[in-house]
Amino acid sequence: MSAAVAGVAAWHDYMHGGSTPEKLNAMLAEHAMFHSPVVHTPQEGKAKVFAYLHAAAHVLGNDSFHYVREIIDGDSAMLEFALELDGIQVNGVDIIRWNADGKIEDFKVMVRPMKAMNKVWEKMGEMLAKAG
Repeated sequence: MSAAVAGVAAWHDYMHGGSTPEKLNAMLAEHAMFHSPVVHTPQEGKAKVFAYLHAAAHVLGNDSFHYVREIIDGDSAMLEFALELDGIQVNGVDIIRWNADGKIEDFKVMVRPMKAMNKVWEKMGEMLAKAG
């Protein structure tokens, strides 16, 4: 089984299994990198990536959240998702790469349309501010 196949299964377990901090922490490489759809610089390091992904799971992971399709190739996967957030239809893509140890080392999120990206930015800002 490739790192991506196992990683996608673990990611689905996290997203649909309560989004517990312990599960997410165990999935991340020490030198992980996160590429936000609204922050222009990559967020580097396990602690920063954890903060963004954990907040995103709580902002986006509502009852309407679902994955539309997946493309898995080698150590990488593309997961397209859809949800409704405050009456706005959100469509996005998670692009994830795992290292040889099966840990997430690179996570990129893209969101569309612009109205949805602005709503995600608003909600993520609120969540990250609460987390301190």
